[in-house]
Amino acid sequence: MTIHIEDLKFQCIIGILDFERTTPQDVIINLAIEYDYQKNFINYADVVEIVKNMMKKNKFLLIEDALENINLKLIKEFNTIKSIHLKITKPSILKGCKVSVSNYYKTQS
Repeated sequence: MTIHIEDLKFQCIIGILDFERTTPQDVIINLAIEYDYQKNFINYADVVEIVKNMMKKNKFLLIEDALENINLKLIKEFNTIKSIHLKITKPSILKGCKVSVSNYYKTQS
């Protein structure tokens, strides 16, 4: 099974520029979680809350660090996850484009 969460948009502090450390900005999260579905499912509402809470609480400097930490938290919370594709977009940081960083994570199990 694969859960897709697309275009999850909220504001948080993320970035290394001075104004990014003081003013929340829009971020858009897209993720796909492949998991081993037996009798237990992964509640996508829980995934959304975990991602939003981590982003807002940690105020990451780099998108790369946010990706790594979200991945680790999700695989810790849900032991049936086989892989995660995670993308974080900052839609308003540069004029005329959206900037994103993504990564694909495969669990060891």
